[in-house]
Amino acid sequence: MKATEHRGSTQIEPERYELEEPIKYLFEVERREFFRVLGGGILVAVALAEAGAQESGRGGEQGRGPAPDLAAWLHIDEQGRITVYTGKTEIGQNIRTSLAQTVGDELGAPITSISLVMADTDLVPFDAGTFGSLTTPRMAPQLARAAATAREMLIERAATAWQADRAKVTLTVRDGRVLHPDGRSVAFGELTKGQKLTGVVAEKPATSSADRWTLRGQPVKKVNGRDFVTGRHQYTSDIGRPGMLHGRIVRPDANGATLGTVDDSKARAMTGVTVVRDGDFIGVVAPNERAASRAAEAIRVEWRIPEGLPTSETVYEHYKKTEAPAGARGPSPSLRASGPVVAGDVAQARAQAARVFETAYRIPYIAHVPLEPRAAVAEWKDGRLTVWTGTQRPFGVRSELASAFRIAEEAVRVIVPDTGSAYGGKHSGEHAIEAARLAKAAGKPVKLVWTRAEEFSGGYLRPGGLIEVKSAVDTGGRILAWEFDNWNSGASAIRTPYDIPNQRIQFHPANSPLRQGSYRGLAATANHYAREMQMDEMARALDRDAVEFRMAHLKDTRMRDVLAAVAKKSEWGKPRTSSKDRSLGIACGTEKGSYVATAAEVSKASGGFKVERLVVAFECGAIVNPDGLHNQVEGAVVQGLGGALFEAISFTGGRILNGTLEQYRVPRFSDIPPIEIELLDRRDLPSAGAGETPIVCVAPAIGSAVRALGPVSPALPVRLT
Repeated sequence: MKATEHRGSTQIEPERYELEEPIKYLFEVERREFFRVLGGGILVAVALAEAGAQESGRGGEQGRGPAPDLAAWLHIDEQGRITVYTGKTEIGQNIRTSLAQTVGDELGAPITSISLVMADTDLVPFDAGTFGSLTTPRMAPQLARAAATAREMLIERAATAWQADRAKVTLTVRDGRVLHPDGRSVAFGELTKGQKLTGVVAEKPATSSADRWTLRGQPVKKVNGRDFVTGRHQYTSDIGRPGMLHGRIVRPDANGATLGTVDDSKARAMTGVTVVRDGDFIGVVAPNERAASRAAEAIRVEWRIPEGLPTSETVYEHYKKTEAPAGARGPSPSLRASGPVVAGDVAQARAQAARVFETAYRIPYIAHVPLEPRAAVAEWKDGRLTVWTGTQRPFGVRSELASAFRIAEEAVRVIVPDTGSAYGGKHSGEHAIEAARLAKAAGKPVKLVWTRAEEFSGGYLRPGGLIEVKSAVDTGGRILAWEFDNWNSGASAIRTPYDIPNQRIQFHPANSPLRQGSYRGLAATANHYAREMQMDEMARALDRDAVEFRMAHLKDTRMRDVLAAVAKKSEWGKPRTSSKDRSLGIACGTEKGSYVATAAEVSKASGGFKVERLVVAFECGAIVNPDGLHNQVEGAVVQGLGGALFEAISFTGGRILNGTLEQYRVPRFSDIPPIEIELLDRRDLPSAGAGETPIVCVAPAIGSAVRALGPVSPALPVRLT
């Protein structure tokens, strides 16, 4: 995170999406070979520059803006089949469909004629990655511009063939054909004859306004959906290569542990097994998964574990003790120290306040638990490395691979099959590098699929944190002062949307005892939780209606609209919600350019409470695919339910204590209440991303409702059961 001064206050830049610590690979075997070729001396390793937020040209040329060449984005063959190229990855958010709708709309082509080549670094333009809900607001307009440019080229070719004066004759496109007012038409394939459409994507072509959309805005069914429900689609773990072997890694049993002693004699004695030793790296290669698993289990390792590490109960005090000093530089911009955001005079406002509120909120580490664990298939051939893997950053992983093996990026190809979810947990390429390391040692292709336990212990987690909030109101119940300190969990959505004259807001990076990194919504979920719970506490203490109290401090009309919509849909204030055994809670927020409000109805139950109903109003500008958007919102709400009710990593001494699905509880079908979703379609606004924002208000809405029920549980504020 970086802060910049602006008109007397400090502005926090948006949180970036990388791990707290850089992934470092320096293989002992490779180092020795490097020195053998070059001799002694000093080896200077240069860290890769951070990936830019904007897409750039083919071949990884960062910082130059989107590729200008139309052929880099779109091709039409002789049969009129349209191929679209994008570096974005399909990880379950259904962008393959929504991007196809965008191209079809602008090009005037049926969606059945469009196919997307995605996330193949040899074929698609460079892309920083699929994260931050950026695909719809950034990639969709880029493809719309490419399609609109192609449309104008096709119309111009048809006009030339017909000798039509475009100043006098209006030519249109529909169903993959250019149409003349006199009834003549010509198919796109006849105009291109399979040749590339050479030219530059116009900076501002005549793209269609939302009120003229035909494909966009419709609930088009998932492209290739049948392949997924029939099992025809191949995930990374389904891919096979000629002569392929299977790998397994022997991992430390605690974060930060270093290698002590190793006895791999039993594994080396197994038929067909190759043991790969390289510094602290220990892996095995075998003919099948079972043999690889047995060989890895046969290796006896003693690990040296750091002392004095905090536990999941003491880590909150640890954050404050290890806070980085202001101005300190860290490996990730999102975790660098900075000064506070300041507006007005908080101290003076507090001194004049009629009432002051102070609360601390503890945020646990949470695991991603993707449907598809990390997996990679690596193959070395003719000096080139090809890796099939599930990742959100194919070009970033290509760079990691090239750096790890000290080869040119052009010698590395990363291919990402449509992947079974990520939730921010597949930004890094350690599994791809592990597979490539094993494949190079074995001299054959190797498949590596992480186990569930490895996902917990070897991956990274949503950061834990401590948030302290202090607020003050005047005699009329108007908020005068707001102080908000977040230790470790992040700065995303840390700014309050409420109209408060005196503010001090600050993110404090700290030393995390566990690996941490991106998670769906980043720190926005934690920051919304603390903020909305504080708003709820003030409203309750002042005997003010929670909706009215928020409205009194909101100027943002989009926020007011979703709050009003969810209040109406949830029947806020109706007598049945004020029953002693039943209550309704509410929260609202904004992140990534979209807005959400959530209401939760809960009832008293044996041993605690039961979530009876969740109601969500969501607005992300113009809706491209309402069916896909509904699924995204519902999925985020279900994931948010887990974090609100029971998901939390337990650890001690760097060891995760509940690192299996038998021990770590995620939402089950029996946990899911009825979810009612109202989508606000704003055709007057650009489309924003929708994958992350719906998660942020689930926990505070439930927390608000639980507080209204009374003392149903003694748990910490963030832990509701």
